[in-house]
Amino acid sequence: MSQNMEKIQAEQKTMKSQDSELSQNLNELREDLSNLHSQGFNERHTALRALGRLQEEVAKLWIELRTSNARTPGVTPGEKLPPTLPIVPITVPTTEPATVPTTVPTTVPTTVPTTVPTTVPTTVPTTVPATVPAAGPATGPTTLPTTAAPLSLSSTPGSTCNTCPEQWVSFQKKCYYFGEGPKKWIEARFACSKLQGRLVSIHSQEEQDFLTKRANKKGSWIGLRDLNIEGEFVWMDENPLDYSNWQPGEPNNEGEGEDCVMMQGSGRWNDAFCLSRLDGWVCDRLATC
Repeated sequence: MSQNMEKIQAEQKTMKSQDSELSQNLNELREDLSNLHSQGFNERHTALRALGRLQEEVAKLWIELRTSNARTPGVTPGEKLPPTLPIVPITVPTTEPATVPTTVPTTVPTTVPTTVPTTVPTTVPTTVPATVPAAGPATGPTTLPTTAAPLSLSSTPGSTCNTCPEQWVSFQKKCYYFGEGPKKWIEARFACSKLQGRLVSIHSQEEQDFLTKRANKKGSWIGLRDLNIEGEFVWMDENPLDYSNWQPGEPNNEGEGEDCVMMQGSGRWNDAFCLSRLDGWVCDRLATC
């Protein structure tokens, strides 16, 4: 009986040692898995930010190339450029590292019975089954846009919502941001994009009157241009040119290179060189609930 008691105690010590070693291994595995996920997240985030900056620079180069070609001898004005490079959705993974349980369900008797049965089994199991669950599936969305969801900037009323971000002005279910500071047209475009909006698209006299009262009196960039095909003006929201407010004699494509549209202090429109710097620029986006 004494020998059997000693054998049981020895088995208990062995199982406790194995349990401690297994727990340590699991902790190391969890730490390695967390580091791996973190490293992959950081590398992908850095790469996607670099891609976004590259796309912005490419778009700027396209506009500068278009305006330069328009003023270069031998280049046909209005010649169609290659298709604009598509904007790749910038997604940032938010998958959290899968977690590994820190404890292992192992049943080990902590005490030895004070009474020993008269009949002692001749064999004692040397192993205790331990079930270690594999890394659980990560939950949650796998992507998170670095900017807000694409905005539909149609002027057609589709909602009664009229909530706008701070420093934006609400009017007829849209929000407007009146930017200040010298910018080229492409710089104004990306400034609006970073604010989760677009260069303004104007579709009614009421909207024009609202903008005229608040826009920079020295002139502001708006979201109208004919960069691809001369004379074919396109709004940033891609809706038809169903309203216009041109200055008499405009657009005239003076110097065969005026492909971006500005709004003068009077509210009248004028086609201008895209590389010119204006003190004002106007963004818009739909209001929210």
